[in-house]
Amino acid sequence: MSVTSSSRTPSVRHKSPFFQRSWVRWATAALVVVILVVAPLVMPEFANQTVARIGVFAVAVLGLNVVMGYTGQVSLGQIFFVGFGAYITAYGVQHDWNLVLVFVLAFAAPAAVGLLIALAAARLGGLAIAMVTIALPIVGVPLAKRLNDFTGGSQGMSARFTDAPEWSGLYNDQWQLYLVIIITAIVFLLTRNLVRGRYGRAFAIVKGNEAVASSMGISPYWYKVIAFTVASLIGGVAGFLYMVVVQYTSPETMSFGHSITLLAAMVIGGAGSIIGSLLGGAYYVLVPQLTNIVDPNATALLQGAILLVVLFVLPGGLVSLPRVLARLFRRRGGGSGRPQTTPIAEPDPAAAVEGNPTERQGHA
Repeated sequence: MSVTSSSRTPSVRHKSPFFQRSWVRWATAALVVVILVVAPLVMPEFANQTVARIGVFAVAVLGLNVVMGYTGQVSLGQIFFVGFGAYITAYGVQHDWNLVLVFVLAFAAPAAVGLLIALAAARLGGLAIAMVTIALPIVGVPLAKRLNDFTGGSQGMSARFTDAPEWSGLYNDQWQLYLVIIITAIVFLLTRNLVRGRYGRAFAIVKGNEAVASSMGISPYWYKVIAFTVASLIGGVAGFLYMVVVQYTSPETMSFGHSITLLAAMVIGGAGSIIGSLLGGAYYVLVPQLTNIVDPNATALLQGAILLVVLFVLPGGLVSLPRVLARLFRRRGGGSGRPQTTPIAEPDPAAAVEGNPTERQGHA
């Protein structure tokens, strides 16, 4: 009775990584929802306000990520659309417009302006389109100062419209944080579906090679326009959320310095990453506070040093830290982390006959 080598081979089941299993994902999502529901009720006022600000600028970084991280186009004017959305919100609230209408206009008007700019600038590339986007905050600040009847001039505008209703039983900071969480979650979910679908694949091809995209029937021009318009729309949503939390805006909101900080936040969090946008929002809010505690006179220097350290150690941003740590652990463990199997040698009939004297005599 012959036994084949395949019957001796043990069956090896390849298990998916722990965090990629479906039940782990659902359990993690449920845990995150519970935390988001309970945390505003137990955290102090300062913590709620800080987390709300992180949500605001995470949305702003997300918009920048759509046009730069996923599509590879240079944009240095994202903060202009954040300020634009904030001004529309403040103006609508001061004139007692319907709040739903205010919200729609806060992202629709920046999206319309972004579309017009993209139609003119999307054919440009590299330095040329960078110069166009740089002009947005540079022009926006003096324009906001001059349009005193609409923007309040240099004094800015305030709009208090997110006090907690009596029926909610919540404090103002808790109510505002819940608003930010709900709107931010919706924006992130929609953007995730966008970049993981057909448009996201087209963005990636345009980012990789525009000539290849054209040969595949993908118009680089129109997908740049789409990406820039979507980024402008998300910037307007961030402007609305800014007024929800801060309740005041001025020309300083859209200054070029904030635009550069927003770009640094995207790079440090992780370009082309949804989670990286959240980390970028945390960087935008928390790092200036920490550097002010260390030395208020060296805030810019310390932030620049942090940016350089992160870029050298984690070129992919903070979102790549788990992958880097996993590689380090595998190297220290002396293996690649993959199970090793011992190859089974095929039997050699000639060698078997030569190695058995009895069989040699029988054959003779």
